[in-house]
Amino acid sequence: MDDYEHIGLDGSDLDEILSAPAEATERLALLSLDEACDVLRLLVSVQQEGGPLSRDADRLAKAIAVRIPSEN
Repeated sequence: MDDYEHIGLDGSDLDEILSAPAEATERLALLSLDEACDVLRLLVSVQQEGGPLSRDADRLAKAIAVRIPSEN
């Protein structure tokens, strides 16, 4: 996971973050629409690379995509 070493994440850290208790997630600030779209593009890119995080990236991309309003 070389891409995540600079922020101190490994697979177990990511699992811990993704399964944070509800009270911890309630403290998170909301993303702007532009930020959410940026995160979605990043997740789709990671998923398409097919690396060790592709399954998590795909799951999170789907969860975010349903929350982003369509441009139409």
